[in-house]
Amino acid sequence: MRRLAIPLALTLAFGALVSPAHADKVARTAECQGDWLPGTPTVSDVMNGEISLVGLPSYKLGKKVDWDASPYKNRSWEYVFQSLRWMGTLVVEYENTGEKRYLDRATEIAEDWMKNNKYGARGTQPYVWTDHPVSLRTQPLLCLSRHVNASWLKDSLAVHAKLLSDPKLYKKGHNHGIDQDIALMGIGCRYGRKDWQSLATSRLTSTVKLDVDSQGALMEQAPRYAVYVHGRLQVAMANMKACDRKVPAEIAKRTDALKDFIAHATMPNGYMVPIGDGSADTEPEMETGTPKQEVKVYNAGYVFGRTAFDDPESAYYSVRFGPGMKFHGHEDHLGVTYYAHGRDILVDGGFHSYEKSSYRYWTLSPEAHNIPTVVGQKFRPRTASKLVKARYGDDRQSFRLTDQAYGVSRTRSVMVDHDHDHDLMAVLDTASGGKKISNIWRFHPDLKLVSKGGGKVVLGDGKFRVTLLQLTSCDRIGGQKVERGGKLGWVSPAYLAKKQANVVVSPAATSLLTVIVPGTDSPKVSCSGGKVTVDGVSFPAGVL
Repeated sequence: MRRLAIPLALTLAFGALVSPAHADKVARTAECQGDWLPGTPTVSDVMNGEISLVGLPSYKLGKKVDWDASPYKNRSWEYVFQSLRWMGTLVVEYENTGEKRYLDRATEIAEDWMKNNKYGARGTQPYVWTDHPVSLRTQPLLCLSRHVNASWLKDSLAVHAKLLSDPKLYKKGHNHGIDQDIALMGIGCRYGRKDWQSLATSRLTSTVKLDVDSQGALMEQAPRYAVYVHGRLQVAMANMKACDRKVPAEIAKRTDALKDFIAHATMPNGYMVPIGDGSADTEPEMETGTPKQEVKVYNAGYVFGRTAFDDPESAYYSVRFGPGMKFHGHEDHLGVTYYAHGRDILVDGGFHSYEKSSYRYWTLSPEAHNIPTVVGQKFRPRTASKLVKARYGDDRQSFRLTDQAYGVSRTRSVMVDHDHDHDLMAVLDTASGGKKISNIWRFHPDLKLVSKGGGKVVLGDGKFRVTLLQLTSCDRIGGQKVERGGKLGWVSPAYLAKKQANVVVSPAATSLLTVIVPGTDSPKVSCSGGKVTVDGVSFPAGVL
């Protein structure tokens, strides 16, 4: 094993510790108070030997903990289990109530964990000492250290600090790196280690510049992670101030800019648009303010637009482009989502989990998104795409995007008209070299097939109707296939959830104009002289 730069035997002066002898003298500490604790399990659950993690059923922990437990074979469950944050709830309860039984049980759990999970020891599960469990585990251990002065606890925090300091283990430009810096700053501040404090500050500055661009867009390709990153950066800045460290201006600036990005990525119903590894049930639950613009293009690869903020009936859309897939992204380039008349119309396949399953990998694939495919051409993963043209109006915006994800140029032009009287989306898809193109349209699970034929597909929910029309060279083109379930007709609206949804697969053509008209099953459509008219709304057949 390679020797790490910082020696294991650390001389750490604890300073004055709070005595737990008397309930009325237990002080609340900065390490224990805050919003780092999970919503579940509760203190009573942990004391009763049960834990419920990541939304999965409760697990009988018992008095003697099995540290190799993985009852659901779920990586997220394993990571949260090994983070020991659930143990930390007991220490916080001790601070809040002064009842020593909570501290005693927390100490018992932590000491047993350390005896059974020594770093590098035979039998220790490898994931126990990967970057994120190490980072997240630091907080409850630091919290415990405020009330327990024991060599085993100091030694374990020393090991954590060694790993957090190792440049080869650092996740630069990622939310895990932010958590590593928070953890290292916490240990450094707790024990007066200026070198750790300085390292955490300098690394965090570099990571924030990579993870949040100058426009405030998160570079991890899943907008819901912007909420997590914003919250963690608030913690990081608060910890720096508490440790008498100056917060670098760039960190503060980009943290603040994230708020606008989160606001633009939040749909009128209050949920974040589920792009990349983002569930459709994610609510920001933070104050973002109201951006000045209804439409925003982010160079990181997003177009977000709406009729108006603070209006649940507002139309809303997203368009994807930008750098190739990385981190929490999906192969969704040139894809769109659409919300109108107070409801989801076009949705992505969604985020199911981080499990290594065929379904997880399918959710990452182009087929899980509303994208064009080039017939007979092989898809090339992680291909970048460009926004090459844009036009903005109060009630109408148009965008043109292109890439070579199929080895030839594929181009998509998107027009959204979102006046309350006539919401519609029009999308034109073409490919170079006369190649034929097809496309996929995934509708919200509540929308069921009503009818199809003659280049027209109608879906509905109760009295609500939405119509999909397809044309090629101004002529209606039929042959659409509608699949619910099967290979394509699925969506994951929440973690570990999977629901059937109607997917419309177009016929192949050298050009495909798709028009989505919400609120009707009988739009009046005409096309002549290079102009398309839908219910009195006209636009170029080339869309832009």
